[in-house]
Amino acid sequence: MRFQRYCLTTLFILCAAYAACAQDMAGMHQRGDHVMGFDQQKTTHHFRLTNTGGVIQVEANEASDTASRDQIRKHLGHIARMFAEGNFKAPMLIHAQTPPGVPVMKELKAEIEYTFEETERGARVIIKTTNPQALAAIHAFLRFQIEEHQTGDATELS
Repeated sequence: MRFQRYCLTTLFILCAAYAACAQDMAGMHQRGDHVMGFDQQKTTHHFRLTNTGGVIQVEANEASDTASRDQIRKHLGHIARMFAEGNFKAPMLIHAQTPPGVPVMKELKAEIEYTFEETERGARVIIKTTNPQALAAIHAFLRFQIEEHQTGDATELS
């Protein structure tokens, strides 16, 4: 009897946690749609760690979706400029918290380079630094994004 109660209690807790996680993800997508200006369900985010920093890339899922492609380009161009100025309001609004790494990235903004590039279906921001402290902050920021957006991207350098 105790084991059954334990199992039911555990199941209830897991279900509640899953529901909260799903609700958090839905809220993040809704905030993302608003802040980024494109539908999160029609696009794919990728966050990659590199030896010199990393890459933020967003693509329209369908090649024919030029509206999403164009909005992605507009958003990531804006993000590259904002981040270079030490402005990280967009990710804070999307995630409803300050992502890890952001305070250091703000402090060391002069030591981090953000390069915007268009891709066939969207765009990417390449982030580079030679400062070890900035590099650790960039990696922390990107790992957070990988987890939050559930991209399945590697959280370690390959």
